Amino acid sequence: MDNLLSIITFIPAVAAAIMALFLRGDDAAAQGNAKWLALLATIATLLVSLFLLVGFDPANTGMQFVEEFTWIAGLKYKMGVDGLSILFVLLTTFLMPITILSTWSVTTRVKEYMIAFLLLETLMLGVFCALDLVLFYLFFEAGLIPMFLIIGIWGGQHRIYAAFKFFLYTFLGSVLMLVAMIAMYVAAGTTDIPTLMGFEFSSEPMAVLGLTLTGGLQTLLFLAFFASFAVKMPMWPVHTWLPDAHVQAPTAGSVILAAVLLKMGGYGFLRFSLPMFPVGSYVMSDVVFWMSAIAIVYTSLVALAQSDMKKLIAYSSVAHMGYVTMGIFAANQQGVDGAIFQMLSHGFISGALFLCVGVIYDRMHTREIDAYGGLVNRMPAYALVFMFFTMANVGLPGTSGFIGEFLVLVGIFQVNTWVAAVATSGVILSAAYALWLYRRVAFGALVKEALKTIQDMSRRERAIFAPLIVMTLLLGVYPALVTDIIGPSVAQLVTDYHAALPVVAEAATH
Repeated sequence: MDNLLSIITFIPAVAAAIMALFLRGDDAAAQGNAKWLALLATIATLLVSLFLLVGFDPANTGMQFVEEFTWIAGLKYKMGVDGLSILFVLLTTFLMPITILSTWSVTTRVKEYMIAFLLLETLMLGVFCALDLVLFYLFFEAGLIPMFLIIGIWGGQHRIYAAFKFFLYTFLGSVLMLVAMIAMYVAAGTTDIPTLMGFEFSSEPMAVLGLTLTGGLQTLLFLAFFASFAVKMPMWPVHTWLPDAHVQAPTAGSVILAAVLLKMGGYGFLRFSLPMFPVGSYVMSDVVFWMSAIAIVYTSLVALAQSDMKKLIAYSSVAHMGYVTMGIFAANQQGVDGAIFQMLSHGFISGALFLCVGVIYDRMHTREIDAYGGLVNRMPAYALVFMFFTMANVGLPGTSGFIGEFLVLVGIFQVNTWVAAVATSGVILSAAYALWLYRRVAFGALVKEALKTIQDMSRRERAIFAPLIVMTLLLGVYPALVTDIIGPSVAQLVTDYHAALPVVAEAATH
């Protein structure tokens, strides 16, 4: 099908335009129409995106479904996917209908709320499909705007502070990336991403501010992109915007923030850092390893000290993203496979955990752990679902959470055993904070008066969790669903990376 990627990307935006132009009023009927239109648009996007999976050839490591034309002043509109990006497109289209279904309890400015989510879906899909630097940057930065509005308008008590902190952190990080993109265009004469992946930026040592920089221009470019992607992940120590954003965001905003927006940082490392700046990536890899290891241990310990459920899960997300960056820069098949698998798995599991918090927040209007206890007595179905995703978050074998972490640890062990040892301790710490949270919320006697009339999950809420449970189990018992698709592209990425580094290539053969 011609222009399939553009159709997938812009269905939500078209639905948002229809909603903005033709839906009037803010009564119950108008709110219902807005919700149903958003749900149908996201389901349509999901169904059309399945054609990508049907027509995709994993053995072809090049770009597929490519669309290209000149749009403004010689700038190219170029879209395409490969084994590194196609599953992120499908993750986004899979999660959006679930997210929209979770917003049924929203009654404030519903039309604008749905428009923000639909535009956000278009911009997220654009990031994973863009094959031109300028186009990528436009999608990457524009995605901040709907999320800024979602947090700032529909968020909690301190939503304005959290929204501006989110925007400024992520935007300032990307300014350096824009400067690097201009430098790349000057050096290579093109903004075409596949062309730049084969372009050899200078790796000769160069003097910067009186210091001799190993890896030369590549290291400078790497650091500029790193500033943007590290904030987006987020990596320690630039992670502090995430807990505030999660706590203040509405439930649906937290789901998309954790499940998709954070993955843009990891995708950026895979698409730009390793293939375009291999020498710079190698020079900085030890720094990334230890930043990741510190993130895993430090944020896990901070999670143990939280009294707010959302904040605890937010710190958990930072810890799990530490495994992702570690796996990517291990730059071997197991490490990169594990990093991509972990990102996809985390999308399902963290999204589900934030939805679990949303279920009881809708009933009690508090996220304080101390406000709960003994929910298993009144909400057995909820307690079962919450336990399942808690165990998946810990990395229980048989769930997708185990596969990603195991592959990453295998990959990093081949490169740096000390970092692997520190990272492995994160598995124990994650069990500590996750089980501690679950015990205090679900187990024990039902003594609080406010909880004695609480109702179990509705049919709509059960329908929301069903596909997430299926995917978490399916990928846990049959990970080849993912690894068969990403494997050849990852192998090509790793081969090209090592070929660009004689020192690394020689070490890898011994």
